[in-house]
Order: sequence, then structure tokens, then C-alpha cells
Amino acid sequence: MGSIGSSPNPLSMENRPTRIENAALLALGGLGYGTLLFVWFSLPTYLNPIIEELGLTGTQAGVLAGAVPLTYIPIGLASGLVIDRLGARTGIGVGIVLAGIGQISRAFTVDFPTMLAATLLLGVGATGITFGLPKLASELYSPDRVGRAASVYLVGSYTGSATVFAFGRSVIGPALGGWRPLFLASGVATLGVAVIWTVAAWYVPAGRHETAADGDFSLASLSADMRAVLGHRDLRLLVVLGTMYLLVLHGIQGWLVTVLETRGFDPGLAGTVTSLLVVGQVVGVLAVPAIAERLDRTREALVVCGGLACVGVLGLLAEPTVVLLLIAPVMLIGLGMGGLSPLIRAIPVELEGIGPELTGTAVGIVFAVGEIGGFLGPVIIGSLRDFTGSFTPGLLMCAVGTLVAASAGAAMSSLDA
Repeated sequence: MGSIGSSPNPLSMENRPTRIENAALLALGGLGYGTLLFVWFSLPTYLNPIIEELGLTGTQAGVLAGAVPLTYIPIGLASGLVIDRLGARTGIGVGIVLAGIGQISRAFTVDFPTMLAATLLLGVGATGITFGLPKLASELYSPDRVGRAASVYLVGSYTGSATVFAFGRSVIGPALGGWRPLFLASGVATLGVAVIWTVAAWYVPAGRHETAADGDFSLASLSADMRAVLGHRDLRLLVVLGTMYLLVLHGIQGWLVTVLETRGFDPGLAGTVTSLLVVGQVVGVLAVPAIAERLDRTREALVVCGGLACVGVLGLLAEPTVVLLLIAPVMLIGLGMGGLSPLIRAIPVELEGIGPELTGTAVGIVFAVGEIGGFLGPVIIGSLRDFTGSFTPGLLMCAVGTLVAASAGAAMSSLDA
């Protein structure tokens, strides 16, 4: 896949892709992102049966739920640097392949170590998709449209997670024969998407802001990119915001099904309610970037999204026994998290000294550090439950995280320049 995106398609009659080709390529990237999220969250969807079959503790289950974010911590920065040099299209393609192989491997695991190893491989693939798509959007579109462009592939990603939460445990898994056949089938399907991506990425020519991959891995080049990104004040604040965003998102998404099951809800109903979290995210990802870019109020949008998510998390603490009372808090969490998601990916393009050329590195740093929070969120919730017998302390931690995210957004002064 190394040649994907290295030059425009020679069969094309134009040097630049059409608007339809841009949208189609991003939509296909969204399909790849959706398959990633489906295989990623197939584990929390079946977490209770996997705990029983593999004999896991609450802490081990939390580690597995946070294992993909854990992968970003040691390799996120390196992955971003590689994608900036080899090209977004190559990074996305390789990422989809690794995600598929990792999911297939999870279908055959027998204990905690083997499940962890397979999930970490899936996580390596996830970095290529996560960092490749923002860079691709920055290459195909002007900076003032990158946030809305991100909505295209993010909607695809949320479709994948919503599908697995709504139908994975209640429909697809039982139809296939359990979690192992589900993991195997979804892994094979992911490899099929990788084949389609390879063809499409070769066919669509280079975007207006897309530069040829230079493959320069010299120490001087790597160091220069690192200094440019780490030296930017608002990028450092974005790292803080991203860390809290991922802590809350993975913490809630990794445990919400189990939280609801412990309150007496049927597993299928618990999955359906959790899918509303994704519905809220879709609303946020479609509405917030468009409004923020139209009004030129990105910083204010970050604060509002953090506040909405905080109200939603606090609403979960009420522990209602009627399922309808959970809809509002779950949707608010999704709306806040969904609004933050495209903004986090689009902001580096707007920052002076970063732009499309360093978007892969910048997003890589945000997620490499931020996924410390993504890993710790599910782990801390699981550990606090082991220690206290309650999910309340973990949910309180998530509420505090949303407030820290809002504060970091408020401090990003250059966004209004």
C-alpha cells in the first residue's frame, strides 16, 4: 500500500479531485472508521460473557476495555510522524488491515493475555485510521471547512459503534452463534473494506492541499516537526482537552452497558440505551462544527460541549429505574462528546505554524498523550467498582473530567484571533 496517494491517478482527466470524489473518499474513510469502531466496541458489548468465559477480574476487564486507547500512548506520536511522511491514504489502509487482523485474532483467544495481545494489535491499526483521516481532510479541504469535513467520516464511525451496541449483543451475535463468531465475521468484513479502500485511494487524485509523501525520516526532520508542534501553547491545551475527552468517552462507553445491567436492565435494552450515546454524538458531530465555523466561535463551542457532557454524566448518578429517564443524560453526554470530537481533529489545521503539513503529528501528539486518559477512564471505573462496590465514584471522576475539558477550551485564546 506504500504507493497509495503518492501521485494522482493517471486515468483521471483532471489534476484535482472533484467535489464528489472528495466526499466519496471521506465517506469511504468513514466506512473504514465505522468498521474499526464496530470491532473495537464489540468487546464492551459482550463484556459480561467474556468476563465469565475467560475468568476475568473487574480490573482485567477494565484493562481490556481500555487496551485500544492504551496502544496510542507509546506509538501515537510515532504513528503521526509516519503518516505525515508516508501519506494519509497509506496510513488509513494499513490501519484498516491491522484492525481486521486484530479482531480475527480476538475470536480465538483463550485467556486475558491472549485477548490483550490481540486487542493491542487492533489498537495499532486504530492509530493509522484516527490520525490518517484528519490529515486527509486537511489535504482535500480548506481550513475553514475541515471541521465539517470531519463530520463526514465521524458519522461513519458512530454508525459502527451504534450498530454494535444496538444489535451486536441482541441480534447479530445470537444469529452468528455468540461473541467469537461475531468477532471472526466482523474481522473478515474489515479486511474486505481495506481492499475497497486500496482501490478508491489509488483512483481519487491528490487534493488541493495534498503534498507528495517525502519519506524523510531524518532526525533533523523529525525533531523540527516535534519542536513546532510541542512549542505551540494552544496545542498543549488541546492535549489537555483531548485527554479529558478520551477519559470520559472511553470510560462511559466502555462501562455503560455493564452499569445498566447491574441496575437490572436486560442486556439487549442496555445495549440499546448505550446506542443513544452514539446518536447524541452524531447530532453533536453534525451540528457543532457547522455552527462554530459559521459563527467563528470555536472556543465557546468547546466550553458548551464540556458543560453539556457534565450535566449528562451527573444525570447518570440518579440511578433511575425507568429506562426513559436515562435517555436525556445519555443523549447529553453524546452531544457534548460528539461536538468535541471533530473540533479536536480540526483545530490543529487552524493553528499558525501547524496547518495541513503537520496535522498528522499534531493529532498524533494529542492522542498519544490523550489516550492515557482513554486508557485510565475504563480502568479507574472498574477498579473503583472493585474497591467500593459502586459505579458512582467512577462517574464522578468523569464529571470532573468534562469540567477540565471545558476549562482547557476556554483558555485557547488564539482560536478567536
